[in-house]
Amino acid sequence: MATNIPPSPEKALEIYQERMTQWMEGVPGSMLHAMGKEFAKAWGNISVEMLNNPQEWTERFANYQKQQADLWLSFFRAGGENLPSIAEPARGDRRFHGKEWKENPLFDYVKQSYLLASDMLYDCADATTLEQKKKDKLKFYTRQFVDAMSPSNFVATNPEVIQQAIDSKGQSLIDGMNNLMADLDKGRISMTDEAAFTLGENIATTEGEVVYENDMFQLIQYKPLTETVSSRPVLIVPPFINKFYILDLQPGNSFVRYCLEQGNSVFIISWFNPDADKRDLHWDDYLENGLLKAVDVIKKITQAKQLNAVAWCVGGTLLSTALAVLRARNDKSIASATFFTTLLDFSEPGELGVFIDAEQVAERQDQVKKAGMLPGQDLATIFSMLRANDLIWSYVVNNYLKGKQPMPFDILYWNSDPTNLPASMYVAYIENMYLENKLIQPGGLTLCGEKIDLSQIDVPCYFLCTLEDHIAPWKATFKTKDLFAGPVEFVLGASGHIAGVINPAHKNKRHYWVDGEHTPDAERWLETAKQHPGSWWPHWSDWLKAQGGSPEAPPKTLGNKEFQPIEPAPGRYVKKRVN
Repeated sequence: MATNIPPSPEKALEIYQERMTQWMEGVPGSMLHAMGKEFAKAWGNISVEMLNNPQEWTERFANYQKQQADLWLSFFRAGGENLPSIAEPARGDRRFHGKEWKENPLFDYVKQSYLLASDMLYDCADATTLEQKKKDKLKFYTRQFVDAMSPSNFVATNPEVIQQAIDSKGQSLIDGMNNLMADLDKGRISMTDEAAFTLGENIATTEGEVVYENDMFQLIQYKPLTETVSSRPVLIVPPFINKFYILDLQPGNSFVRYCLEQGNSVFIISWFNPDADKRDLHWDDYLENGLLKAVDVIKKITQAKQLNAVAWCVGGTLLSTALAVLRARNDKSIASATFFTTLLDFSEPGELGVFIDAEQVAERQDQVKKAGMLPGQDLATIFSMLRANDLIWSYVVNNYLKGKQPMPFDILYWNSDPTNLPASMYVAYIENMYLENKLIQPGGLTLCGEKIDLSQIDVPCYFLCTLEDHIAPWKATFKTKDLFAGPVEFVLGASGHIAGVINPAHKNKRHYWVDGEHTPDAERWLETAKQHPGSWWPHWSDWLKAQGGSPEAPPKTLGNKEFQPIEPAPGRYVKKRVN
């Protein structure tokens, strides 16, 4: 009978290095390949500037060499004592928090040398006279390269990793190797203990029933929690690039539950997770057979003439097109609309813009058309690249170098559960929105047979944007407040794209701004806006109640004779995972 004997620390290190090489070529291989390709292309432009202005660049490199020489001399002069601080990590940089980085002169030298080199690269990128879009791309890929090359990411240059390997007699390296092999099988980096969560048991647990389904979505109706409910039901439209349960994580941070507690009758769309056989689905399908179908079903179930719609991110982009289609049809089914961190004007897409130019888009489109879909993991990787130190390299260090298991965290569980996008819809979305910005052009798009015009939308709207959003930058989303004809309430929340939205009222965390000066200048609006402590959720709830609707008795059962319950929430569509 065979006995599993753990390898020696030396053998573990050898196997570990082999597996790390496999990971670098495998899991995020396309990401690293693209990073290297775009980094080389971007820095090729700098060589031209060097030839045109050699003196300025010579002085810049000479200054860098002097700093490195000073650091080298100080290392020898220190004689085993602490080095003088020539370069320090930026505020909030957690890579070098361990005491070993400061107390050990060798690793303090490695750290400071790396920081000097990083600053030099950033300085060079910033000093270029490239047009802004090319400069932004140069700075982005420079950051990706600098982050990837951090000494904290490698066994031999991370003193915390070395000390942990010594203290554990190599066990941390063995554990890291096992974590790495498990992630290679999954095809992605583990950000949380995924075994700690089960949909419907300890996440996405708000009680409800699936009352309708087609091949686009399931519609969930939730059980009321109050003695009366508003006569206008609420439809929540999540983005179809993510699962809906970000809005129903656990009872303490569930936006769905909060809506119910405020006396609303709540429905939510659970989008299907398409495979290659759905390659021909288009934006029109998500509208006519998705959002607009959900509106029709809700009206029939509740007998309400109008409902209130709430949407997040791309779900908000979809909602805006639905409002425009309904307006063209003179259909007033949606009485108010709420948008969370939604781009409608795509002229300033933030750092996502570095992935969007004619050449890159054409290359990606060819890949997507061949595959029949954009794999959800590819999109998740792109979003992770926007915060690579936090969402990629910190897990490489903790999981693979230190051999630690990631902690349970509901948001990161959701973040690791992406959805695919049909090829036709994805290609049209990128072209129409990001490349050509047609959504804000009156008549620029024809959807569901209607020429749409956002400027004709006259329903009251609530726009929630977040200060540190790296996916839908707030200054870009700020422009949305002047796109519609109806009254708009603009609110700016603290934090980012996810944490700024999932900010439960009872925790009384963060703050938000409202009532800034009516101006097209985002900075001026913020300077004149009123800051309020805590969550924006109660502010939104008060706004929603002011839009109309009268109290009535909640339904005794969910669904109705025509639309009877199919299965309990969260339904089976949301449980389909992609790897």
